[in-house]
Amino acid sequence: MTADQLRSACSAALEPIRSLSGEGRDAFLYAASALFAAVTALAVGIPLYRQWGQLAVGPYVVATVLMVLVARRSAILEARGDDGARSMRRRKAARIAAFALVLFGATVVPLALEVVWASEGNAALHVQPEVLVVERAGIRAAHGNDPYQVIDRNGHILINQSTLPVYELYYPYLPGMVVFGFSSGSKVEARLTDARIQFLLFTLLVAGFALSRVRPRSDARVRSLQALTVLPTAALPLATGGDDMPVVALMLLGLVALQRRRPILAGLALGAASTLKFTAWPLVFLALFAVADLQGRRAIGRYLLAVLAFVVPVVVPVALHNPSAFIDNVIRFPLGLAGVASPAASALPGHILVSAFPGVHRPYVIVAAILGLAVLGWRLLRNPPRDAAEVAKLTGWVMLVAILLAPATRVGYLLYPINLFLWAWMFRRSSDPADEHEELLDGGAGEAQLPSGVSNTSTEYGVVPAGVVGEATTPVSQ
Repeated sequence: MTADQLRSACSAALEPIRSLSGEGRDAFLYAASALFAAVTALAVGIPLYRQWGQLAVGPYVVATVLMVLVARRSAILEARGDDGARSMRRRKAARIAAFALVLFGATVVPLALEVVWASEGNAALHVQPEVLVVERAGIRAAHGNDPYQVIDRNGHILINQSTLPVYELYYPYLPGMVVFGFSSGSKVEARLTDARIQFLLFTLLVAGFALSRVRPRSDARVRSLQALTVLPTAALPLATGGDDMPVVALMLLGLVALQRRRPILAGLALGAASTLKFTAWPLVFLALFAVADLQGRRAIGRYLLAVLAFVVPVVVPVALHNPSAFIDNVIRFPLGLAGVASPAASALPGHILVSAFPGVHRPYVIVAAILGLAVLGWRLLRNPPRDAAEVAKLTGWVMLVAILLAPATRVGYLLYPINLFLWAWMFRRSSDPADEHEELLDGGAGEAQLPSGVSNTSTEYGVVPAGVVGEATTPVSQ
């Protein structure tokens, strides 16, 4: 099957969903989420995930029923010719209510309960190890210590100095992630210092602001909001771990700034993301090919300076302080080369291969990296990305392949390519900021502060993320 035939088949398969109204698409997504939560509650071996599924399935089902009823009534009114402004307001209110229901019931409540249960009993049953790792690193950094573990004279981690599982002695993140664990060392109530709370608040604020900058209103923006807040792509990781969500939110902000042709903001956002996890670095690199200002001029220098404004003071001093420990933690351990089994061991192709043939582990990593870089280089030479949509799409493919082939990985990391592909779709439906800029220059002073196609209403420029939710619930057509 050729690429064109595959695209045609996918388009045909998605046509029934495209034909649905906004409420119908909401019902479909919430129904799929309810099914996912039910399967998770019944079949997944991790108790923490099963708990989330048990808590989330109810809100998803209720939201599905609500949206089915609203979509059916809307279809009846439309057939009668009675689908006026009043009906539109009711549909909007219903979509807001369903969104709020799943945000509260599938994301906030499960997270809050897991935080309480973790503080009252066996924390290992109610939180993923990465949260505890971030909190311990934050405590060490808050007291002026290296967030990476003590090393021996040969430059490697002392793995027999604690009762903790060996893999929890490693801090496989970049230094910036410690900010989410700082509060754990304070005297504030432990339930309020759980790093998952910081992950959630940061993600909501950054993602809400980023989506509020995307013009015009579109169904793609609605789905981006849902994927980052209420669907299982966000609700499950936020309730159980959540360390990837701030990275994803900053990546979105960087891409929005890239699409809005704000090179400095794009560099600052992606620079901040690149101090948290290496998962942001492919996007930081690929954005170089599309960064431009409002006049259409390449702005690589400004972008790179903004990136380095975060990376240099945050990452470089820590890496140079103890290079061997840094490499052990953030490179060798995630790649499975530290001689310690990582809990990130989903049954994806790369992990299956190195598990079946342990002797090929090291050469496999080297060969996969070389081939991957060669293919990416060939793609960039032939057809480099030219805008935010193409950057997001290419980064999504790069990360999808990397996740599938990595020797130690999690299925949960697929939230990166899922969101990137979704954002690529969103940006393809966004207005060109250069056109808006020209209209602002040509327009009167009274209109100078509003992008084209945006009405001067409090809803459009309301509080973020509430303002985004308000827009997101407006029915739109493709």
